[in-house]
Order: sequence, then structure tokens, then C-alpha cells
Amino acid sequence: MSYKVFDKEFLNSLGYQTPCYIYDTELLRDNLDIATKEFHHYFDIHSSIHYALKANDNAQVLAQIKQAGLGVDCVSGGEIEHAIACGFNPNDIVFAGVGKLDSEIILGLDVGIYAFICESLQEVMVINDLACGSNKHAKIMLRVNPDIDAKTHKHISTGTYDNKFGIAFDDLLDFIPSLDSLNNIELIGLHYHIGSQVMDMSVYAKLANVASFHYQILYKQGLKFSDIDLGGGLGVDYESPMTKPIANFGDYFSIIKQNLTIPYQLKIHFELGRSLVAQCGIMLSKVLYIKNTVGTKFAIIDAGMNDLMRPALYEAKHLIINLSTQNINETYHIVGPVCESTDIFAKNLSISELRRGDMVAILTSGAYGRVLANQYNRRAMIKEYMV
Repeated sequence: MSYKVFDKEFLNSLGYQTPCYIYDTELLRDNLDIATKEFHHYFDIHSSIHYALKANDNAQVLAQIKQAGLGVDCVSGGEIEHAIACGFNPNDIVFAGVGKLDSEIILGLDVGIYAFICESLQEVMVINDLACGSNKHAKIMLRVNPDIDAKTHKHISTGTYDNKFGIAFDDLLDFIPSLDSLNNIELIGLHYHIGSQVMDMSVYAKLANVASFHYQILYKQGLKFSDIDLGGGLGVDYESPMTKPIANFGDYFSIIKQNLTIPYQLKIHFELGRSLVAQCGIMLSKVLYIKNTVGTKFAIIDAGMNDLMRPALYEAKHLIINLSTQNINETYHIVGPVCESTDIFAKNLSISELRRGDMVAILTSGAYGRVLANQYNRRAMIKEYMV
């Protein structure tokens, strides 16, 4: 199937002021349809997918996600408020994050979210105290740091002891007896998330085995809970988005199901973000200038690192295509106008010869694109459009 975000003629005809983000509704729906179909093939109706709202918080994108029947994974009070404003039921919201403010915890208690994902043992005590002061009860899941290398970039790895996320399982075991004295919380399960843009499926097999092992230890100690949240992190193809626009949901859910040896009546949660929205979005930009500096050719475009931070933040690489002309390839550094040396989208990129005024598309920008945008250098906030 041909999608509009990959159609050069269509994109050139839009006439939008650049830079801007474009989201393809049809591709988003196809990702959601295939993800939910594969999910329900392996997991029962009691289980659920919570969309990681931090990946893309556009209200029109969220409308499609809500229509697909997904819940939401939030990491701030602002995200909780935004999810509710976009029509999500608070009971379909889980709240993660290592540094929850007291005011954010109180917000979660007041609106009645499904569960708090606790990232430290001290946080459990704080939630209990705040719930007691509000005369409420809070459901929690304890986030376990399983010390698993996700084999991804170091800046998006979250599952090793060198990362700030989660609780070591041995510390969790020592803490369990003290739960009896915390009258305003209910431990409903464990939570795991080992990183983002994970392409090696063996990592998920290892995660499922570790989660199963932890469950069995706690079960033998008499602790019974109802939920296990295995996070997300499924990667997408940044090199060949036009030929692989749909993430590998089938293998992802299959390998977890094969290696997860826990009772089927438990509610299994997943938190997919990037894999659902990354490919449906691109960033359009226009070439401002071409210049040579002692043998290095620069194409300076009107989008900057403030519009798409991933290359500067994560050393991320996106496929960039010339939408305007099809000439013999030249080699360029594709750079933005921001006054920082890290404002670079690609180095030594071979691309059809660029000229002033040519339109380029930076693909696979639907996740961690507009949500990370800012107004550094007092630049205007980049706009978004649905097609």
C-alpha cells in the first residue's frame, strides 16, 4: 500500500509553510489495526495496551489511538490532564516516572487513574502518605530494574543498574514485608521497561523469562497480584521506512507469549509508543542555502534541532529524501540554522543534488519529534498537520 507521507508529488503539492510535521492518518490506523490484531491473537481481553503518550501527544493522533481502544501511559501530571482532555478514561491511565511531584500524585489520586508505577521504595511511602491524607487508596505496580541490556543506544536504555529507572529485585524482596503496614496502597503487580528502539527480539525473550522468574519467587512467598506490565520499546526501521512502514508486532507479541510462564488470568500490560506513531510522521523542510567549505558541501535547511532534537540528543539517523528534484547524487552535511554545532541532521549524506528552495522530507519523525520541539533561539514552534 502507498502512503501519502511517502508520496513526493503529494507532499510537494501541499503548500504548507516549512518546517512542519505531517502525519498520515491511514498509516497510523494500519499500525494500530495490526498492533491490536496481533496483541489480541496472543493475549486475552483482560490484557491491555497503554499508548506511551510521550512519543506523540498530538490531539488528532490521540483521537485515533483512543478509537483503537488503547489506554495511556503517562509520565507527568500534564500528560494525565492532556489524556483526560482528549477523552481517555482515567481508569485506562498508568502513571510512571522516577520523579513524581506530590501535586502530580494527588492529581492521579483525585482523578482515579488505574495505577501508579513506582520507581523507588521511597516513592511507595510517599504515595501511601498522600493517599492517607486524601482518604483514598492507590493501586501501585513496582517497577523492577531487571539489569537487562536492551542492546540499544545508551541514552534510551532503561533496564540496567546504571540507569535511574526501577528497583533492584533483591531490594524489592526486602521491602515486601513492610507493605502490610501501608494501609492506603494496594500492590497489584510488577512493571518492567528496559529501553526504547529495541530491534533484537531475544531481548524480549529474556525479559519475559526474568518477569516469569520474579513472579514465581513472589508467588512462593505467598504474594499474589493481578497485573504484570512489560513496558514497550519495540523498534522501527529508520533506514527503510517506505518498504517497512509497519513495526514487527507479530514477532514481538509472539516471543513474549512463548517465554512468559505465568498464570493466564493475570492482566498483561504493554506500553507501545514509537512503534505505533513513528512511521506515520515526517518533517518537511526547505533548503535555504548551499555552501562549500574547503571540500565539505553543506545544505542548510529551515528546520533546526529545536524542531527535531533526536539527531542532536540521541545521535539518531533519519532517512532524508529530496522531494523536489531527481538529479545525480551529491554528498552533503544536512544542517539547520540554530546556533549550535550539534544542529546537524546528517553528515556525508548522498542525496539527489539539492538547490535553494528544494523541499526535503525527514522520515520516521512521528515519534519523539514535535513533542521534543522547543523555541530555542526564539524560533517559532513548528506546526503539525494531518493528511
